[in-house]
Amino acid sequence: MRLAAALAIAALLLAGCEPGQPRVPDDQDKAGPFPAADRPVAHIISSRWSTEEARDRLNEASEVMNKAGLKAGMTVADIGAGEGYYTIRAAARVGKEGRVLAEDIVAGVRDALAERVARERLDNVSVRLGLPANPRLPDASFDRVLMVHMYHEIEQPYEFLWRMRPSLKPDGLVVVVDANRPTQNHGTPPGLLRCEMAAVGYSQVGMYDMPSAGGYLATFRAVGPRPEPKAIKPCHLPH
Repeated sequence: MRLAAALAIAALLLAGCEPGQPRVPDDQDKAGPFPAADRPVAHIISSRWSTEEARDRLNEASEVMNKAGLKAGMTVADIGAGEGYYTIRAAARVGKEGRVLAEDIVAGVRDALAERVARERLDNVSVRLGLPANPRLPDASFDRVLMVHMYHEIEQPYEFLWRMRPSLKPDGLVVVVDANRPTQNHGTPPGLLRCEMAAVGYSQVGMYDMPSAGGYLATFRAVGPRPEPKAIKPCHLPH
């Protein structure tokens, strides 16, 4: 039993999103330089949510997935997956014909989530270790990319969003859930989010109030060609 569990966890850690998909190169291409973000970064993960039961009582995940349009058979990336609150629930929503790739940049967190996925026998979930400025997602793979309560922690948003763009399917959406407050206070003002996304070629599709998730939900679609890094114009906060 221990050997089987170890093999299952190893498979999750090494897997991409779906069998047959090309592996993502481990080394980053020399695309830079990218502009720096003109905003503070929240370095400590908020402890607002103490338990998954507390979030479920507010119907958070169901409301987010409904507004994001998650359906059976979709392929979803959960960026900054943490302990897997959304990973587990998205896996149930997309079903056996769908796929979820859970990504985190902290190796210990990634390992703990891989163990949970193996323990709960979620065969439609893979786990990946990302990089702070590169989620390392396979190209043309995702119907939805979820970024829940984590956008304000991205230190290099232009590079991160630039490298994430190719992972979307032609009609794929990026779904950002965050609080409407300054980034250093674990949130992102909607205007700042819209500006940073637009700088890398994402157009806002929808914006919804999300009190149950502590703020709002915004959806974006990649439009036009991906800009050259040197052509990206950074957003500036008023001083």
